Amino acid sequence: MQDSVVLRKIYFSGNKRTRAAVMLREMSVQQGQKIASADNEELMETNRKRLMNLPLFSEVIVITDTLKPGQIDWKIDVKEQFFILPEITLKLADRNFNVWWNEKNHNLRRLNAGVNLKHRNFRGNLEQLSATVQVGYTQKLGLEYFRPYIDKQQKNGIGASFFLAKNEEIYYITDSNKLLFVRKPGNYIIRQFEAAVQYVHRPGYATKHTVELRFRDFKIDDTIAKLNPDYFQNASRRLELLELTYRFDYNGVDNWNYPLTGLKMVGHLVGRQGLKGMNWQAYAHAEVGYFRKLANRLYAAGIFRGRLTAPNDVPYYFRNAMGSNSEYVRGYEYYVVDGSQYAIGRADLKFEALNIKIRHVPISFLSVIPIRVYPKIFVDAGYATYKYPGNSFLNERALIGYGVGVDVVSSYEFKFRLEYSFNHLQQKGLFLHLDTE
Repeated sequence: MQDSVVLRKIYFSGNKRTRAAVMLREMSVQQGQKIASADNEELMETNRKRLMNLPLFSEVIVITDTLKPGQIDWKIDVKEQFFILPEITLKLADRNFNVWWNEKNHNLRRLNAGVNLKHRNFRGNLEQLSATVQVGYTQKLGLEYFRPYIDKQQKNGIGASFFLAKNEEIYYITDSNKLLFVRKPGNYIIRQFEAAVQYVHRPGYATKHTVELRFRDFKIDDTIAKLNPDYFQNASRRLELLELTYRFDYNGVDNWNYPLTGLKMVGHLVGRQGLKGMNWQAYAHAEVGYFRKLANRLYAAGIFRGRLTAPNDVPYYFRNAMGSNSEYVRGYEYYVVDGSQYAIGRADLKFEALNIKIRHVPISFLSVIPIRVYPKIFVDAGYATYKYPGNSFLNERALIGYGVGVDVVSSYEFKFRLEYSFNHLQQKGLFLHLDTE
């Protein structure tokens, strides 16, 4: 066998919409490149995973065609997902399923129903165009556009978005690590408007820099200002601000939706300048995830998230630390912790119990359905500090949570986590999550 070969040509098939240039941009090898013969199989798998990380395909198959000694072609067959898929969304207004089910008595009034019409591959260039209409607990209207490449080198992109939202109910203060709500039926108690523009520079496959300028405008009812004069500063009923964000992404993992190996880093530097209702705020947020294969089908993961904020005296609206999105210690899902500084660490040990693909599904945009199942054990730790903790009993102390669970991952970035957790308060429970760990 030749020590090295020339990758003469890369052929694509199945890409009825996606341009070949978009796929070549993601690959670690190019046509005409000389590669070591012994590395060919590994390079094929690496580039298959890279193409799968595009939110465009349900399956990617790479095969080698040997033309003559010292020369090969790659033939890559893709199965495109359906790019224009109206998403009928049914989301909880509360922070997680357990809070809605147990503390809010699974009140259907606290659901958001909406339609998100999104084109994920507009004009075949990986452009994204989406419109959102939502009714229910939060009424919302939004429009977003993102063009990842505006230059021939495919390194620079731009985007823009806006949305309007309004609610008849909103939380107005944290009391003993629980959110208290106020509602005015028939009246919108808070109204929001946001508009943003962004510039993205992506010099390589795994690295991305984003700069965004956002205008935010909030109007609240007198009721909120009276119940919590610090909701906005100086008991103001209106908050207007400009927000400048720099974001750095390094995504050197095998699968961007559910990583098993590699390193991921995300950093934010954010500055907010108030026009009404606040002065200024700046914060730095970091996330680092390290994922490693320990043995056949056995994986470990470690994740760190943390934030530093200045000054301490900011409106209540921006004081949230742990308890929402992915910023929580497992086992404490029923609680929120306000704070200016916080840190969270997570460690998982998981086993790949199932990894299958269901083929020949009679749905044009879902002909292949992958299903992966990972039982796991985990432990989390967190700490939050705040100059004015009030009656919080979870600030200024280590929070430890641990338990067992199972993750299920499928196509269209679908995943859910079922976890049985314990905390230092001698509490335990079964928790369902649909977000990223």
